Amino acid sequence: MSRRERTTFTEADAGERVTTRVQLEMPPQAMVRLQKLKDRTEAASYAEVIRNALRLFEALVDEHEKGSEFMMKRADGELVQYRVFV
Repeated sequence: MSRRERTTFTEADAGERVTTRVQLEMPPQAMVRLQKLKDRTEAASYAEVIRNALRLFEALVDEHEKGSEFMMKRADGELVQYRVFV
């Protein structure tokens, strides 16, 4: 996925959240995946999907750095190692 960033910084007034606008260029198939995730998770926006993905990825990286292994439990009860970082 190619990515070009364009950032806009805004200053916050008292009690306001400071935000940075980021513009991403994504191939069509990545946009289809993003739209499907937005629909499946009932997210209000693409930004919400990306923020949630960022939180999850950060948690996985933190655990990986601690030496954790990741397992998935399938519906039939089988445990399968999930290799996030190859």
